[in-house]
This record gives sequence, structure tokens and C-alpha cells, in this order.
Amino acid sequence: MIERSSVVIIGAGHNGLVCAAYLARAGRQVTVLEAADTVGGGAVTREFAPGFKVSSLAHLLHLLEPAVVEDLALARHGLSYAHVGLRTLALSSSRAPVILSDGDIQGGEVSTADREAYALHHARMQKFSQFLARQHGRVPPRLTFDGWREALPAAALAWDLRRLGQKDMREFLRVVTMNIYDILEDTFDNPLLKGALALDGVLGARLGPRSGNTVYNALYRHSGELDGRRGALALARGGMGGVSTALAAAARDAGAQIRCGAAVAEIVVRNGRVAAVRLADGSELATECVVSNADPHSTLLKLLGARHLEAEFARRVQHLRNSGNAAKLHLALSDAPQFLGVTPALTGERLVIAPDLQYVEQAFNPAKYGEYSKQPVFEITVPSLHDRSLAPAGQHVLSAVVQYAPYALNGGWATGKDGFLAAAMAVLEQHAPGIGKLVLHAELLTPADIEQQFRITGGHWHHAELVLDQFMMLRPVPGAAQYAMPVEGLYMCGAGCHPGGGVMGSAGRNAARVVLGKR
Repeated sequence: MIERSSVVIIGAGHNGLVCAAYLARAGRQVTVLEAADTVGGGAVTREFAPGFKVSSLAHLLHLLEPAVVEDLALARHGLSYAHVGLRTLALSSSRAPVILSDGDIQGGEVSTADREAYALHHARMQKFSQFLARQHGRVPPRLTFDGWREALPAAALAWDLRRLGQKDMREFLRVVTMNIYDILEDTFDNPLLKGALALDGVLGARLGPRSGNTVYNALYRHSGELDGRRGALALARGGMGGVSTALAAAARDAGAQIRCGAAVAEIVVRNGRVAAVRLADGSELATECVVSNADPHSTLLKLLGARHLEAEFARRVQHLRNSGNAAKLHLALSDAPQFLGVTPALTGERLVIAPDLQYVEQAFNPAKYGEYSKQPVFEITVPSLHDRSLAPAGQHVLSAVVQYAPYALNGGWATGKDGFLAAAMAVLEQHAPGIGKLVLHAELLTPADIEQQFRITGGHWHHAELVLDQFMMLRPVPGAAQYAMPVEGLYMCGAGCHPGGGVMGSAGRNAARVVLGKR
């Protein structure tokens, strides 16, 4: 007997769980199939050494949509924070760190002119990122439309742009496609300040500060809202797995069934529409609606198959830019690390190693030619300083995004991994002397590891590069930007859809609305 479900969701990552919760709340019979033995996808907490746990991929919460938190009552389902409102410390091996917090600068050798300029810059970026945030919770408009109903999303976008005011609207349109290097070089003098702000424009991307789209990337990163604060950063209690556990509880509470250890091998199409999913064990689950939380390449070219797609559409998917450029480093430490110029009270904040614009650009240069950076840039957290459940008493975990680490490394990561780890540890040693002696265990996840462990083609945590030609009504590709795919009954809800990656839940919520016919 073949099982049946009215909706099958492939993947119990955070967007898949959000989509499942909304559809189940609307009365649909929902089954979520997850290949791993736990929910969460890239938002998961794992033990990487005996007694040491860490957020394996995503490690800072800053984009989770407030509507999702409220609608799904995530606090009631267990979501809580170990630390909210992390400050950013721009580290240097030779001078005092610069501390950034809500438009204010503390510490460091920062001039009055730079402090005043930063307050203005921050306010402007907040306003522009709020414009982006309004788009996150909407199904993006079509490039072409028939009738006034299809024109409404485009009208809403235009109205939001006009609401910026004439001056700010012109400035937004001027800077959004620019490189962040020019903006920062024209605005500030302090090198640490410029380096830290540049990092927000390139983190996770195959871009350097001089690359176009980096202003957009910085705006996107700060477009979230947490506890009513735009751009605030938080550490979830229990790691990012705590977020996924709360989402799974909300989905189950709404009536969704979640099956882990259930890998999907094929989306079955009969008579031109979705008919079932076939699992790796050969069993089938009949359905007329499949929502995939997998990346676009996996969904459309592997699980569905190009034979069910028009050739031009399949070509667009094949050429989607989805190569990861960032690695994740986890350290189990026998004691808390001591960074130069950083007090113990500040070690638990967000620490960045990006000493100046030239450093960040030069770190990017090798990646253009398939080499890893010998002097990488870092985003570092020590979450165990706020959440003692992550490490044994008196010991700690360090979690860092390290780039640049190109997916297609010359010679392959099997031979290059040790060299990149050594380079990363050497840079850490410059800023936290003696940290190497504290390391009990080190884990480095390269883009190739991320691809293998989290089933993300190319190892890119956004499923596809966040650039303007893969943005909104163009994401992931034209013809698939409103969550419904060209095969009847097939939808997508993952980070490869609008608005993109980061633990936000917007794509899952939007996809559920499309499935329910609520645009």
C-alpha cells in the first residue's frame, strides 16, 4: 500500500519547518521528509568533540522574521536567547579594538569626525535595510504580469521605494549596486572601522570589497529585526539547533508529521504533474504537492530531473552561481581565549578580524584563482561564555566563519584542508597569543564538507550567491521566482528562493502562502 499526504516537504531545515507549520495550521495534511537523523539542516547544534557542542553552520541569529516568531509562538515552543545585541569588535594585533554598537563607536583610535560619520552612515543603512526587510515577507513581483492582481506586488515595491523620500530614494538607487570599498573609503579614515564594515559586505560571498553588490550584501545582512532592534545579533540558547527545535515543535503542534532518516531519491512526475516522492529505500509517498527546501540544483536537476524541464530553464538552473567561499571553524578549548586588547567581559561578543580594506581585498584575491587565503578574514563567537550547556565546566567552544575558501580549490580540499587550517590558526594566534595551546580539538568545514554534510550543492549557505541578478524576481532564476516551479504541483521554499539565506523563515512562510493561493 502506497502512503499518501496532501503536501510533502523535502527537508526539515528551518524554511521547510516554517512552511510545514503554516500549511498544517491551514488544515493541510503535511509530511516533512528529512534525510538526516535530526531536524535543522544548516541551523543545527552538533557535538563535534566529546562534551563540546556548536552551531555547525549558521551561528548568529539576526534575520529571523518577527512575524514567524509571533505567528508560530516560538517562545512558547522553546525559543530563547543566551545573548541579544552582540557588539562587534574589530580586532587588531597592534592597536586597541574598535567596538561598534547600534550606530555608536566605543574604544579604539577613532576620530570625532569618524564617530559622527558612522552615526550618519548607520542611520542611512538602517533606513535602506528596512526597505529590504519589507520585501522579505512578500512574494516578489513578476517581471511581466497580466491583469491588475499580478501588478499589485510591483506596485507595493514601487510604493516602498517612493516612501524613502526623493533624496534617500535616489541615494539608495545610487549605492545599492556599488562596491562597499568606495563607500567606506570616501566616508571614514579609521582602517579598523572600514575593515569591519567591509566584512559585512562580503561575508559568505564570492566577493571582495571592490566587487559590485557588496553594499547590497551589507544591507541584506542588517535587514533583520530582533526584539524590535534592526540589525541586532543574538546567540540562540542551545545553539542554532534551539531555533530548529522550536520550529519543529510548532510544526508538530499544528499537526505536521516530521520523519527524519527519510532521504528522498526522486520527485515522481506522471502526466506532467507531481504524483509522488520516491524515498531512498524504494518506498513511495503519493502526493499532488511537493515543496522542496533543498537547493535549486538538487531540487530541479537531481530530484526532479532536467527531462521534465524546458531546455532553457534547465540551462539557467545549471548556471546558477552557487559555489561557496567560506569555511566554518570550530575549536574545543581548555579555557577561554584571550584576544589582544579585549577584556573577558567583551570576549563573548562578535569578534572580527578584518584589519583594513586592503587586508580584506588581498584575502579575497587568491580565491579568484582557486586558492585559499593565507591571511583569511574571520567572524568569531565564543558562545559558551553565554551558554554553559555547550561545553564542559571551565572549558569553551569557539565558532568562526573563515574566508576565503573557494569550493573549487586547486588540487582539491583533501590535500588543501590542513594548509588552510594552519593558516587560520596562525592568524588567530596573532590576535589571541597562546590560543593554539588551548585547543583540545579542531574541526574545519570547507565548502566541500558543507556540501557533503548538509546536502547543499556547491557548499554555499545561501544556496545561491546573493547578487542582483539572483535577487527578488530573479531568484533563483526567471520562471521560478514566485516559489511555484514549471512543473505543476512542485514548489520550493529554501534559501535559493527570495529573499535568500540566513535563518529567517521568510521563504518558508511565503511559499506556504503561494501553495494556499494567498499571494
